[in-house]
Amino acid sequence: MKTIGYVLANFPVLSETFVLTEMRAMMRRGHRVVPIVMTRLDAPRQPDSGDIAAMALYLDQVPAGAVAGLLPRAGRGLRAALRFVRAQQGLPRRSLLWSSARIAAAARARGCTHLHAHFAQAGTAHAIVAARLMGAGVSFVCHGHDVYQHPIDLAPKLLGADAALAVCEDMRADLVALAPAAPIFNAPCGVDAERFRPRPEVTPNHRLLFVGRLIDCKGVDDLLWALAQLPAERRPGLDIVGDGGLKPELTAMAAELGLGDRVDFLGARSSEWIAEQGPAYMAFVGPFRPAADGLKDTGPLVVKEAMAMGLPVIATRQMGLKETVDAASGFLAEPGDRPSLLAMLERFLALDQARRAAMGRGARARVLDRFTDVRQAETLSRLVEAI
Repeated sequence: MKTIGYVLANFPVLSETFVLTEMRAMMRRGHRVVPIVMTRLDAPRQPDSGDIAAMALYLDQVPAGAVAGLLPRAGRGLRAALRFVRAQQGLPRRSLLWSSARIAAAARARGCTHLHAHFAQAGTAHAIVAARLMGAGVSFVCHGHDVYQHPIDLAPKLLGADAALAVCEDMRADLVALAPAAPIFNAPCGVDAERFRPRPEVTPNHRLLFVGRLIDCKGVDDLLWALAQLPAERRPGLDIVGDGGLKPELTAMAAELGLGDRVDFLGARSSEWIAEQGPAYMAFVGPFRPAADGLKDTGPLVVKEAMAMGLPVIATRQMGLKETVDAASGFLAEPGDRPSLLAMLERFLALDQARRAAMGRGARARVLDRFTDVRQAETLSRLVEAI
């Protein structure tokens, strides 16, 4: 099977567990993977990322002389690379070509026969040029901010790759509308259902779980408002896992609404913490909505992780969530609609424990059927091998 070079702007990134999950799933499927990282990152990482991080090749480790034997042999590939370099506007042309040549030389030396990137930004641009220089296939995954908040040369990238992967059907439709001739596929991110699993010995507490950055598109203020409308005797607690620029504002809002004794801001937590503590919650809540700047969640992985742990979900009918959560696994409100979110919370709280448990089982069953890392790796591997 093909050896895949993962061209990544930074790696490993604490919030990008999906990259690690995908790499491991592709390795289990039989692919060899080589992380090729453009910039060293001195920041928190997932504690379990050490094995993959140790495999990474950083661009500053590639000697300039490695390029010498590449360009003269590129031939038709060089012409294809130059077409993309000229078509894109986001990066200086010489810098893009030079760095991509170093990536191509390093990938070829490591035996890579396909290049793959996440986010339709600088990593993807370099992966496309490098793949053309070395005569390899290239694919990339679009996520959210790279499509809806800060798109950069999106159409040229869609047309320049051999496969572009959207993480939900709504995104795929949007990308097809932008570049009808491009090879675009729907490939939702999957979760490791062996790692995120229920703990039958644990009795669910009377608390909800939210995981995500504290930014506008997460809708945490909508959630706080909805909680405050519930009668105090029926109001569940809420643990908010994550940090972000809105934390002071949200903390103040919780206090003003009289939720100080019910809402805890826990800060960022590792995926190990989520897998260990998550099964104890009564449900996961995701009040996601489009932000004023265009950013929106397209298929939050934390929802699938929660479902894999057997948690019912109260979320919003946005993008990939419509494909993820069904009537057997949770309730969906309208994005940004506070009364709708309140109504879904009330419907969930009206369920008895047996019905909640059945909904949790339905959530895990849906993940096992559609959203595992195994299923995702099957889709990606099939596309890569066909290129």
